[in-house]
Amino acid sequence: MPRKSKHPRIAPLDPPYDAQAAAALASLGPPIQLFRVLARRPDRAHAVASWGRYYLSRQTALTLRQRELVIDRTAALCGADYEWGAHVSFFADKAGLDAAQVSSLAAGSPGDPCWVDPVDRAVLRAVDELHTSYDLSDETWDDLAAAVGLEGALDAILVCGWYHAISFAVRALRLPAEPGTPSLADGPVRAPALTC
Repeated sequence: MPRKSKHPRIAPLDPPYDAQAAAALASLGPPIQLFRVLARRPDRAHAVASWGRYYLSRQTALTLRQRELVIDRTAALCGADYEWGAHVSFFADKAGLDAAQVSSLAAGSPGDPCWVDPVDRAVLRAVDELHTSYDLSDETWDDLAAAVGLEGALDAILVCGWYHAISFAVRALRLPAEPGTPSLADGPVRAPALTC
């Protein structure tokens, strides 16, 4: 089996930041490690921020809860501890996710008893199917579109794909968890909100 290092492969920028890096970081949000790696090339950071301005805003066709279901489940399925922990820590309460739901996102299934809302179940089934088959069956598509609308279904697919890319990056970069964020292995214990 190939060796896997546990050390970050690209060092995040450390302050003080030059003007371009500072502007790039300001466009991304709190200076977490991932953003400080992306800001090593300010043009890349600004491009990522453009994507995020839509998908992490109220402009998307998804509710905050639906978006977080897609992101958290995708990160969990990809084993992206860093991304899962950061999102759960910062958004789980805002998205109305309880401890059982956070635990299910990490290691459960859309059929778990904590998922009583058919919209939640439809979103999670779509994420799971996209992850395993890179496609949606007609039945899953119909359920997703009925739950979140056609525009919401497209946004869910795009967010799922984007967070596969983010998950690939944080895993391949070997980014350690942000301080105070939970791990996929923590189960139902919720960590305090991420502050930067």
